[in-house]
Amino acid sequence: MRIELATQPGDSLRPNEDFVSVALPASGHGGALVLLDGVTPPPDGGTGCMHGVPWFTARLGGALLELAVSRPDMTLSDCLSAAISRTADAHRDGCDLSHRRTPQATVVLARWDATTVEHLVLSDSVLLIEALDGTVRAVLDDRIARLAAVGPVTDRLRNAEGGFFTAAADPAVAGRAVTGATPRTDVRALGALSDGAARWVEVFRAGGWRECLSVLAKEGPEALIERVREAELADPDGRSFRRGKPHDDAAALYAEL
Repeated sequence: MRIELATQPGDSLRPNEDFVSVALPASGHGGALVLLDGVTPPPDGGTGCMHGVPWFTARLGGALLELAVSRPDMTLSDCLSAAISRTADAHRDGCDLSHRRTPQATVVLARWDATTVEHLVLSDSVLLIEALDGTVRAVLDDRIARLAAVGPVTDRLRNAEGGFFTAAADPAVAGRAVTGATPRTDVRALGALSDGAARWVEVFRAGGWRECLSVLAKEGPEALIERVREAELADPDGRSFRRGKPHDDAAALYAEL
């Protein structure tokens, strides 16, 4: 088994709001990976929270990883629901968890054992699943993309019926995630990308998902992020490739099972 991961802030003067980690239980029969992309609040607005997004992603990511490996009896949706509840309880006193911009994050979660690879994706981060024949399937929660195709994606659509969903303070949102399972014998490798790393495909169109996973496998996650940074620097004003920020936090993970 080979596992590599990397993350970089989009701005060296701001804390990185992404989280990426992996756990391999002592049993040696499986593992789990977690990747979160914290949602950056607008510069002119607050979150109702005294802690901030990096604190939230570290708390949620740590809880999610622990539950995924220690509670194989729980589904990944149940793990996410419990992790959201645990994190909310950690800052319920003194923070306004009903604030629309309360700290929140996208989620990629995968867990494998000797027989099955399970997955969960919520919002616009990406999980890549490579089959033994080299084909690559991208697991996407495409709600934001579908909304953007017909009009502006505004805050009123966040965690609202008919809109898109992120992991914030409501554990019920776990039921909105894209989930599934694949036989372990059908999976060669996994890749996980925050949208800052997925820009290589989705924004800069430098290659498809299969080519993206090939970069992860041959050069590593750090190299993929560096390719994104080069593309961002080549188009600093976003004139050729429109995007919300010139640079974004980026996280990527490659797991060869």
